[in-house]
Amino acid sequence: MVTVAPPHPWAYVLRLPHDPRAVRVARMTVRAVLGGHGRQDVVEAVELLTSELVTNAYRHTTGPASLRLTCLSDGRLRVGVWDSHPYVPAPFDGSPEDRMPLTPAGAESGRGLRLVQEYADSWGGWALGDDVLGRRAGKLLWFEVGGGRGPG
Repeated sequence: MVTVAPPHPWAYVLRLPHDPRAVRVARMTVRAVLGGHGRQDVVEAVELLTSELVTNAYRHTTGPASLRLTCLSDGRLRVGVWDSHPYVPAPFDGSPEDRMPLTPAGAESGRGLRLVQEYADSWGGWALGDDVLGRRAGKLLWFEVGGGRGPG
């Protein structure tokens, strides 16, 4: 009889400066980390969705961001992006059953978070309130892939 051990959980955290090159660094990091852990099955979806969240963090804030990749014990991969702005956009502010409308064909933006709905198994987000000095602590947006539904 052959037994299969569940994957060992791991986490990787990357601090990103407020710099337009941060999106490229995040994509390269995702590809390297997932490749190093043998998770080629989710590289393309995770790279795309991470790129969208880090792009939004850069475009809509003036501070740094952080990227966290976590492989859970059941094999799911969770990606979180923290930034300094407390506003949680749709669809992250509701339930995964809430669907964003399609973006008009001529629109210059608004497709990224819709991609999260299409390619992630689950997602969410929350404002982090204030830190100990009374400053706004920002928000965390996350998504998971590799669960029951699978990407796309």
